[in-house]
Amino acid sequence: MNPRYYRPEVLETIARNVISKYDGSLLTVPAPIPVETIMEMVYGLKIEFQFIRNNGRVLGETVFEDATVPIYEREGGEGYKLMRVRAGTVIIDASLINNRLDGRFRYTCAHELAHFVLHKEIYTESGETAAMTNVVRSSEADNTIEWQADRLGSYFLMPKGLVKMAFYRNHGNRNIIDSLADVFGVSHKAMEIRLNEMRLID
Repeated sequence: MNPRYYRPEVLETIARNVISKYDGSLLTVPAPIPVETIMEMVYGLKIEFQFIRNNGRVLGETVFEDATVPIYEREGGEGYKLMRVRAGTVIIDASLINNRLDGRFRYTCAHELAHFVLHKEIYTESGETAAMTNVVRSSEADNTIEWQADRLGSYFLMPKGLVKMAFYRNHGNRNIIDSLADVFGVSHKAMEIRLNEMRLID
């Protein structure tokens, strides 16, 4: 099944609606969006930490149906093992477990939530999982799916209205990217990309 096309403006609206389902007041004050809590409380997703691959290239996987997935076992003889996982489980690479406030952890959660919101019908009954990976996907459909998850994930963490509000409050700050990255709990790079996309910086 080919992914549905979403314009960026539609993805912005989806992000606002998802956040509002949990707590609309989050869209009034610039602060880190509790994406992990939204995943658990609004969508009933369960976050589990495992080493997904031996090379660290896959940071997250969303399991849409009960499935058996390969997990990398670091203790007791390194190698892959198969693990039974329930539908609605988001597996986050265990390398991120000690950095739950870190931008990479939050971005991985947001990316996987985006897959769940946008792509459930694509992966349901396909026996596949959606994965956030550092490897470029080979098929055009996969690239579209990953682009959508990246975009919506960034909109969950950095809602447009809040970014504008925080930007103008900090206008003139020479370290504005770092300041806003701290406000929203994201990486410098993620904030720089968002500000560029919104044409607030060039």
